[in-house]
Amino acid sequence: MSCAHPIQFKGSLIAQKLLQFLGWKCFFNGLPQAHGVLIFYPHTSNWDFIIGILAKWAMGAQFNFLAKHTLFQIPVLGAWLKYVGGMPIIRSAPQGYVQDLIDQMGQRPYFWVAIAPEGTRGNTPGWRSGFYRLATGAGVPVGMAYLDYKRKEIGLTEFFTPTGDADKDLVTFRDFYASKCGFNPELAAPIVFWTPPKG
Repeated sequence: MSCAHPIQFKGSLIAQKLLQFLGWKCFFNGLPQAHGVLIFYPHTSNWDFIIGILAKWAMGAQFNFLAKHTLFQIPVLGAWLKYVGGMPIIRSAPQGYVQDLIDQMGQRPYFWVAIAPEGTRGNTPGWRSGFYRLATGAGVPVGMAYLDYKRKEIGLTEFFTPTGDADKDLVTFRDFYASKCGFNPELAAPIVFWTPPKG
């Protein structure tokens, strides 16, 4: 287990007990600094969001997360997503949503944002590189959050500062997530960067 990081939070005892009741173990040792990017992998089921939100409350960690903008247009659900930290992905932003997030990193005294690198719970050819471009562009670490249904563990204990050498850094991500098992293992995307076709 990694040593405790300087930024600590007080988690919800109710959320902690509920996770325990469901048979899950949650591991978290704080955040290393006031700005950064979180990724969570594998993302293969709707259950990921439910367990993930419970873990977020159990950890007490304050961070935003990106979700499809269409979800925020749904009455009640959209308002609730914003309440729990959701941010719509606006791909039509003038400078692009990655640059927009980089700007927010520089303007806010504290800002962590969580991103699912697969982009969807369905099968994809690989990871989208937005989180990586955000981390390298803002010069911040990446927190490697995980869901492991085989062991019923969810955690965020390891942080990695990208070098800018994507091929080299992808090896680090592969090594870390090699033993993590999603709800639907066959849907976990290979850890390689790919660009979705436009349209």
